[in-house]
Order: sequence, then structure tokens, then C-alpha cells
Amino acid sequence: MSDKKLTNKKLKVGIVGGTGYTGVELLRLLSMHPNVALTAITSRGEAGMPVAEMFPSLRAYVDLNFTDPAQANLTVCDVVFFATPHGVAMSQAEVLLASNVKVIDLAADFRLQDITIFEKWYKLSHSCPAILSDAVYGIPELYREQIKSAKVIGNPGCYPTTVLLGLAPLLEEGLIDFSAPIVADAKSGVSGAGRKAEVATLFAEASDNMKAYAVAGHRHHPEIHAQLTKLAGTEVQFIFVPHLIPMIRGMLSTIYVKLSDKAKGLDLQALYEQRYQHERFVDVLPAGVLPETRSVRGSNQIRIALHKQGDTGYLTLIVVQDNLVKGAAGQAVQNMNIMFDFPENTGLEVVPLLP
Repeated sequence: MSDKKLTNKKLKVGIVGGTGYTGVELLRLLSMHPNVALTAITSRGEAGMPVAEMFPSLRAYVDLNFTDPAQANLTVCDVVFFATPHGVAMSQAEVLLASNVKVIDLAADFRLQDITIFEKWYKLSHSCPAILSDAVYGIPELYREQIKSAKVIGNPGCYPTTVLLGLAPLLEEGLIDFSAPIVADAKSGVSGAGRKAEVATLFAEASDNMKAYAVAGHRHHPEIHAQLTKLAGTEVQFIFVPHLIPMIRGMLSTIYVKLSDKAKGLDLQALYEQRYQHERFVDVLPAGVLPETRSVRGSNQIRIALHKQGDTGYLTLIVVQDNLVKGAAGQAVQNMNIMFDFPENTGLEVVPLLP
């Protein structure tokens, strides 16, 4: 548990940036968490407004008002989530850590250990490299032991979660032939772009349309590449092309890999089932079954399917998740549960919504 004394045995939780899609998703999940007392929710533009006025879905669940960040005393919290633009968490992390407050950042401030690469892709100077060096990359299924003792979590991006969990069993067993690049063709609903007024995400622009974007370089590329290299123990070639699809939430990544000679004759379906058999939120589908984004909508579930491409030596992986839950807020809560020694599924047992 936290070193702080908990009020009524509940964590005092703060959220910085509570008006975006990941912010409201955190509120939805944490408001029902039996071990959480929501303490502060900040918004510079909406300070003083009741949270339930902006988000009527939270009426009778969240009775706080938004607080101006300059007036919020976040140091009384046990953990603070940052659902903010890049650069905000690192500007406040030092003060919070000095007060024994743990930090979970849903932006990119603590995802990339290489500061030069971070500054190249995000056009920001990193203000706390010492804290960054101690931060843990927050995919529980890969780094659970490190998360248990972490004070700062860099919550992964949505695309990286699908790619890394899709490939992890192969990388861990050395079953990929790196003479050919790993290719990830990934598609996301428009909520992945955030809750902001932007022409590209207007209904008349995004509906009835599909398009690739950031083909020359997406900010999640270096994050994925760094983790692939770490898991593989060697440099890898990686091609990543994201697409915007006309739905609100959901993500589907199709990943193509060339299998190594070591993979010949192995039952890869069994390998995946065994690797994830004790993971509550990773579902390896039966052979021949294809996952759909609607099968995970609103939940912290990620579903994976494997399909060999005949005698080509290639394997296709298809991975789906809700980009706002396992791809963001749900994974952040999962990390919090591990950090404070709660059962990992606490507050996350949400059955996917259908239709």
C-alpha cells in the first residue's frame, strides 16, 4: 500500500486533465472502484463546473467540481493520473514525488527512456531525466514485477499496446526472423485523436471515410520500436502505418511477421494460450476465429488471433482493444491496482458493450 495513511482505507486519487476522453474514462472506472476516493479533478478552462454537468453520464457517481490546477492540492493524494498533453506530467512530477505521491502519466513524458529520441519526436525538452530513468513502462503483462514497486508509470500508447502484446510471445521465444521487417497495419476510432475541435474529426469529415495518416512517422513508432528491441534483445526493423476509421472507439491492428526456423513445427496457438493463460485481460481466440472491435467495446479486454499464411513462412496476428480502456484509462487503472497491491481486476470487470 501507499506509505500515506489512507482515509477510510481508500486511495486518494487525483486526475489532472479531466475533460478529455481519457479523463472521463478514468472517472467512469475510478468512480466505481471500491478502493478509491476521487479527491481532485483539474481543468483550467472548466474550473468550478460540476463534473456531472459536463459529463451527465457521471451524475450520482461523481459529485466533485473541476478545480483550477493552480489551486488543486494534489500533494494530499496517494496517486495522480495525468490525462494531459505531453509535457504536463514531467513539469509536476518532482513536486508530487517529493510528497510521496505516485504518478501515472497517460501521455508520453515517461514512455521513452532515450531523451534524444523523445525530444526529437515530441519537440520538447525533458525536464526531469532522473525521474525518467526510474519510470516503468506500464504494460502489466510484460512488466508486472517492475510496476509493483514503481513510483512513476509511463502508461503506454494505444497502438503500442496492441502491437507489443500481439508480438510478445514470439519475441520472448526468439521465433521471428528479423531479416524481414515487422509490419503493423493499425486502425483506430476517432476518439484516439482526443476531445478537441478539429476539422479532421468532424462527423462530416470522418464518417463514411477511411484514411491512413502519419505515414512518414507516427509518434508511437519510436515507442513501439524501443520496446520491440528490448523484448527481442536485438535491433529490429519495424514498419507502422496507422489509419483512422469511421467509428468512435475501438482499435484493430493487423501485424505481419516472418517466422524464424526455430518456429517450424511449433504449435504457436498453444504457445500464445500458455503465455497468456493467467492474464485476465488478454484473450487468445480459438484457431480460426477472427476478433471484432465490438467484442471489446467499453472493456479492458484485448483479444488476439493467429493465422499462418500458408507455406510463406509468415504469421498474421490480429489484435483488437478499446483504445480508451486497455489502450489508455483501463490500463492505467490496472497499473494502479498493481502498484497498491489490489487485485489486478478491481474496478475493471466490465462486460463489453453490444451492440
